[in-house]
Amino acid sequence: MTKRVILIAILIACFGNKTNAQVDVHFNIGVQPVWGPTGYDYARYYYMPDMDAYYDVAARVYMFNEGGRWIERRELPPMYRNFDLYHGYKVVINDPNPWMHHDRYRKQYYQFRGRHDQEVIRDSRDHRYWENPGHPHHNEWHGGERHDEHGHGERHEEHRHDEHHDGERHDR
Repeated sequence: MTKRVILIAILIACFGNKTNAQVDVHFNIGVQPVWGPTGYDYARYYYMPDMDAYYDVAARVYMFNEGGRWIERRELPPMYRNFDLYHGYKVVINDPNPWMHHDRYRKQYYQFRGRHDQEVIRDSRDHRYWENPGHPHHNEWHGGERHDEHGHGERHEEHRHDEHHDGERHDR
């Protein structure tokens, strides 16, 4: 009898609890610098192969290797003061402390040195980037609204499609 009670308790413990999957979604378009690359709702770090350095998006600091140590700086060091952040290539890296694996990132992204074909947030026509206070169209951004090329908007949550029995979608 005791074995049966223990077995039932184990079965209840294993199969009786419902598990809830948790999805953690981050967006930080509004805090990414306007010289950052488009195409990313979230970016923690940028690796910049031309300078062989990182930019911490959240802390707004650059990470440079100086004499074998990684140093945080609010500004570019003197040797890069004239570097054009808008045209230098940036690789989004969301791993924590990417400088700890610098050899891997340097090797993996070295071929992007000298590339200047990456669209930046400032130049994007995608309305998602208008949230960014530095974007030229920021004053036209209306929170959760979607806009067409004429500035007409509609709320995301108010726009629905109903599917009818004929299989066609009809706007409401």
